[in-house]
Amino acid sequence: MSEAKMKKSRLIGAAVVVAVAAVTAVTLLPGSDDHKFSAGPSVTRRLTAEQYRNIVQDVFGGDIDLGGRFEPDMRVDGLLAVGASQVSITAAGMEQYDAMGRAVAAQAVDANHRDMLVPCKPASPVAADEKCAREFLSKVGRLLYRRPLTEEQLSAYLTAASEATRITGDFYQGLGLSLASMLSSPSFLFVEQIVEPDPEHKGGFRLDDYSVAAQLSFFLWNSAPDSMLLSAAAAGELQTRRGLERQVKRMMTSPRLEQGVRAFFVDQLRFDEFEVLAKDAALFPKFSAQAAADAREQTMKTVLDVVLTRNADYREIFTTRKTFLTPELGAIYQVPIFKEGPNGSPDEWQPYEFAADDPRGGILTQVAFTALHSPAGRGSPTLRGKAVREIALCQTVPPPPADVSFTEFENNTAHGASTARERLAAHATVPSCSGCHKIIDPIGFALENFDGAGEFRTTENGSPIDPTGEIDGISYRDAGGLGQAIYDNPAAVTCVVDRLSARALGRTPMKEERKWLRELRADFEKSGHRLPALMQEIALSDALYRVGPPKAAPANRLPPTEEIITAELERHHE
Repeated sequence: MSEAKMKKSRLIGAAVVVAVAAVTAVTLLPGSDDHKFSAGPSVTRRLTAEQYRNIVQDVFGGDIDLGGRFEPDMRVDGLLAVGASQVSITAAGMEQYDAMGRAVAAQAVDANHRDMLVPCKPASPVAADEKCAREFLSKVGRLLYRRPLTEEQLSAYLTAASEATRITGDFYQGLGLSLASMLSSPSFLFVEQIVEPDPEHKGGFRLDDYSVAAQLSFFLWNSAPDSMLLSAAAAGELQTRRGLERQVKRMMTSPRLEQGVRAFFVDQLRFDEFEVLAKDAALFPKFSAQAAADAREQTMKTVLDVVLTRNADYREIFTTRKTFLTPELGAIYQVPIFKEGPNGSPDEWQPYEFAADDPRGGILTQVAFTALHSPAGRGSPTLRGKAVREIALCQTVPPPPADVSFTEFENNTAHGASTARERLAAHATVPSCSGCHKIIDPIGFALENFDGAGEFRTTENGSPIDPTGEIDGISYRDAGGLGQAIYDNPAAVTCVVDRLSARALGRTPMKEERKWLRELRADFEKSGHRLPALMQEIALSDALYRVGPPKAAPANRLPPTEEIITAELERHHE
């Protein structure tokens, strides 16, 4: 590549990154001055890694290999879903999205997929065919951009496909190159909310039809709207109560609801941290990569069984003794699990229920939680207690002071303190430490019967473990008691309502929306704390679609589609 062309390519790439950052910045708007409507700001969210995967699977099929890595997500107020509205894309990240877009597009039009995905045949496989290209690109563009392509956009992509076909001498390769540029466009990578005047509330504003569809779909399904939802948006049905209820009911009864529920709990439980979880193999030989993956899935299966399969009280996730195990997990739980299902059929996962007198009960005692919130070589009452506070109760635990001294802790350890409770007693003598440790260590002590890999034990360094503890004035004897204390704690209900609402909004609820949150909590309690009922009420709430006034965007905040496509063609040609 010539130096001039390299410079041009870098400039175009930089323009895309700067433009994307501008989109994110300008759409984080202040709320309406008219507090009568409790309208929060509209937001623009970058697709999470899982949403990107889901969309590719929904549009192109489950066998498409992404062939790339994602930009790191950022957790804000406990959720990656909220952080998604506060992140942009770096230059290096744009290269990764470009690589993934190329990989996905190439597979979508290859010999193995084109007959299924491309709804037409070109007049000649070696020449441009605008009619066929239009049919494919308009159909796919509608799904990827979550709204119909404008004529300007479609014209640019058709021109790109035609030019690429001329250069490559292959209709499908040209179509793929045009599709690749669509997949690296900010219109795909960012979910932008379009605001319009609200005719039902003078002076108010609401999301437009297609933004309503996207708000619904990413909340309930963690993916882009399907064709039926987009058609309802096109017909204006989502702006009517009856039309919205019809679509919400359809989506709530879809198998894809599990995908949305799963995404919420993966986020809420911080299971993205499994990607960097490591254990000392010498100390915990049973904790393999497969055991870690199974532990993560065990907790998800347990949660889904409570909140979806049985539609039970949400709080049962902290007390249920019903779960699912694999042979790898059985080794850690010291339970025999065989790779055999009903009638001798192979089945990795087996339902299992711990006995009433077993110390295990609820997700806080499962391997996923106890191992995830422990260092590589040991358990940690402090980390586990902090995680319970922050994850189950949505309470903020401040970080330790920068100048904290561990001298007393180290002296206590050196003088033969056998258990974590004895070692951590030193923190009570240090004023800068005692404030936080007294609200988190007593919680974590209840989980000390589980070592750093989540395996049950009764002693540590030869000394008996004392699993008694307390939280917010409620004492308990063991981990089972901790689970029941969380079940009974009103903060657990407040936490799930607030976090689920934040996920739906794509931002932390504002103080003007507290009345709405109180109503959600009250109705959640009336429903017996059924999570699907809560999700449905949020999905039907005006607060989800009513927003503050839009701000004028700066001129040319996005690079022209033609520039992005030109860069794509130049890279291919070189």
